[in-house]
Amino acid sequence: MSNEINISNEIKDLTKLILLAAKKQALKKAVFSKPTDKTLLRAVMTVRSISGENMLQAEFFHKDNKATHKNISFSDAPMALPELAMGFSQINLICTAGECELKTSKSGNRTLIGGNKLLAALSTDGVATVQVSGNNVQKKHILDGSEPFLKLLGISDANGRIYDKKQLKFRQINRFVEMIRDIESHLPSGEITICDLCCGKSYLSFAVYHYFANVLKYSVKMVGVDLKPDVVKYCSEVSEKLGFDGLSFVCGDINDFVTEDIPDLVVSLHACDTATDIVLNKAMSWDAKVILSTPCCHHELNHTLNCPTLSFIAEHSMLRQKFCDAATDALRLKLLEANGYRTAALELVEDAPKNIMLRAIKLPNTKKNSDAALRAREEYETARAFLLGTQR
Repeated sequence: MSNEINISNEIKDLTKLILLAAKKQALKKAVFSKPTDKTLLRAVMTVRSISGENMLQAEFFHKDNKATHKNISFSDAPMALPELAMGFSQINLICTAGECELKTSKSGNRTLIGGNKLLAALSTDGVATVQVSGNNVQKKHILDGSEPFLKLLGISDANGRIYDKKQLKFRQINRFVEMIRDIESHLPSGEITICDLCCGKSYLSFAVYHYFANVLKYSVKMVGVDLKPDVVKYCSEVSEKLGFDGLSFVCGDINDFVTEDIPDLVVSLHACDTATDIVLNKAMSWDAKVILSTPCCHHELNHTLNCPTLSFIAEHSMLRQKFCDAATDALRLKLLEANGYRTAALELVEDAPKNIMLRAIKLPNTKKNSDAALRAREEYETARAFLLGTQR
C-alpha cells in the first residue's frame, strides 16, 4: 500500500516548505497544535545539530508534564513529516522569510494559508538564517578543573588541567552538576540536606557539596554512605583536607541506613543492580523532593524474565540484556510516578556506558491515593506481572 494515500496536497506542500526552510537554515520553528492524540498538548519543531549533522527535531509536550523528542534527518523528512502532520489540525510554520499556516476544518478539509508567498520568499537568494544549536555546541561547564576537590581526587593536576584518562569522568561530574542546576527550583534555598547512597569514591558527593556550599553559598548537611571501610576512610580524609565541614561519610549497608535529617535531595551514581532499587525506595520513604540516580549492572530482570511473548527478544542474549536494562528502568520510573513523582530518563553523557539518569521530582500536594498515582501503580503492577509471568 502506498504511503501517499490520504496525504493531502496541502500537507505535501507544507512538508516541502519545512524542509526547504530547514536546509536554508531559515526555519525558526514549526508549531504543531490541536493534536488528535489527546495525551499530547503540542509539538514544536526546530533544526538542531546532532553529531555534526543538521536534523529536524520535534519536541512533544504531553499532558502529564513530560516532554519527548524525535530527530528526523533531512533525507527521511519527505516521508516522516506528512505522517507527523496528519496528527495535528493546525500547524504554524515560522521562518525568517515569513510565515504560513495549515488549518484543518472539522470536516477534514485542509487549507494552507500563505504557502505560495512563503515559498517565493524562501526561493530567493540572501534569506536570513538562524543559529543552529544542538548536542555538539560547546557549553561553559560549571566546573573547570581548578577546583581543589578535583585535584585531590586525581581528576586534574596542580594547574587544573584534566588528566587525559579522566576526561570522561570530568564530563560525567560536570553533567551531573548541570542536572542539579536544572532542578534547583524544586529544592529549598539557602539550606539543604543531601544524601549520596552507594557513594563509592565519592566524586559525585564532593562535586554536589562544592556546588551547593561554594557556588550557591548554601548551608549544606550532606552524608555519603558506602559498604567499603577503606573508601569511607579515604573520603573522610579528603573531606577534612578540603574543609568540607558539612560533608560526612558513613560505612554501612544502605538497607540499614537511617537518618534523622530527612534529605531534600538523594543522589546515587552507579549503584549496582538492585542497590538502585534500594536507593529509590529509601528516597521515596523519605519523600525526598528530588531524586537523581544513575543505575548500573541490570541483572535481576535478566535472571527472572519469564514472558513467552517476548521470547523473540529473550532468545538473543545481547538483546535480552538491552531489553531488560530498559524495562527495569522504565518500571522504576513508573513506581516513582505511583509515589507522586514526575519522572524522566535523561542522558548523563554521550558515548559512555551506564549513561542513563533517572530523575524524579516530587509533585507538591500529590497524594499516593490520587487517581494519577493509582493509575501509575496499576500500570506498574501490570507491566511487572507481564514480564515475570505472574499475571493476575
